[in-house]
Amino acid sequence: SQRGGNNAHSNTANSNSHMANSIHSTHSNSERSIGRRKKHKYGFQLKPYNPEHKPPGSKDLVYLEPSPGFCEKNPKLGIEGTH
Repeated sequence: SQRGGNNAHSNTANSNSHMANSIHSTHSNSERSIGRRKKHKYGFQLKPYNPEHKPPGSKDLVYLEPSPGFCEKNPKLGIEGTH
């Protein structure tokens, strides 16, 4: 038994020691670890406006630009307006 709980030089093999040091580990370049580095680099973390809002799914239609107003006349877009 090691003093102070230090098992660094114990003879028992840690079952996770191979994966923890592997370059093929699933967490080596994960988005989470990259996000943590950026959070510490800039000293803040972005928070969603509504944390319960779910991201769009693969079948959801996502608009990259807002829809034009159809009430105001816009000949460039062919909108005659409703006023």
